[in-house]
Amino acid sequence: MSAPITPVPAGVRVRVPAKINLALCVGPPRPDGFHPLATVYQAVSLFDEIQAVWDEPGVFTVSVSGEGASQVPCDERNLALRAARLLAAKHGDGQPLGVALSIQKSIPVAGGLAGGSSNGAAALLACADLWALDVSLEQMLALAAELGSDVPFALLGGTALGGGRGEQVVPALARGSYHWVLGFGWTGLSTPAVYRTYDELRPDATKPQVPAELMAALRAGDAGRLAKALVNDLQEPAFHLQPQLRRTLETGLDYGALGGIVSGSGPTCAFLVASEAAAIDLCVALTADGVVRTARPVVGPVPGARLLG
Repeated sequence: MSAPITPVPAGVRVRVPAKINLALCVGPPRPDGFHPLATVYQAVSLFDEIQAVWDEPGVFTVSVSGEGASQVPCDERNLALRAARLLAAKHGDGQPLGVALSIQKSIPVAGGLAGGSSNGAAALLACADLWALDVSLEQMLALAAELGSDVPFALLGGTALGGGRGEQVVPALARGSYHWVLGFGWTGLSTPAVYRTYDELRPDATKPQVPAELMAALRAGDAGRLAKALVNDLQEPAFHLQPQLRRTLETGLDYGALGGIVSGSGPTCAFLVASEAAAIDLCVALTADGVVRTARPVVGPVPGARLLG
């Protein structure tokens, strides 16, 4: 057993970004029920923050405030809480660990932006630092993969290729920075429901592969080319469940977006634009038109989960 841990009285804060999928190509369900994915993630400048402070040994709690807080469970369904428990069990060396987590949310719940996964990643990083555990990045990524498909990417950030069910992540060769507008839906979408609808609509699905043109656009840092190459196999299932999303995308394009896509399983729509000024104009237009609950300008790529202060 390692030496006793000296508590950090002030606690630890971590900031973690939302993600969008520039490509989300989906194969037929595997025997374990998961779908094989070929995806390109990009982390964008919409952040949740998690604070971790010591609690009594064996006590693990979480509280949530901010965007959609009432929709986030604070029991064992909470991915941040599960992350803390998993880290303590796997790397705590039997020491008397406990933590009180508080999450300040800006990433919408059930919005296709990996808000829950981001919180799980942030909790891993925060607790490892709080408890002064000797955990390598590779070990933390392994824990992240146990927690969920998008959790490893939330640790890394940037722009990355995802394989397996999304948990196998490697940095992508990409240049430049991109301006996006995120249009938030009025109600969330259940990821399992979107995948079930995908299976109904695409019984002939084959092995997924990221389009070569999209990767070429990223290597060139060409926003115009990238806008034309965006692809999401879950977009039609999302349209099927929330038909108004089709109008949201069409409206964004009418107002001058270079391209648009449903992010992940939706319902957030991500619009690629040419500049910061264009992003602000599109936010105003989309909100005034009433096709989104609200809209936010963001940039990407940004780093993954990071300690603050």
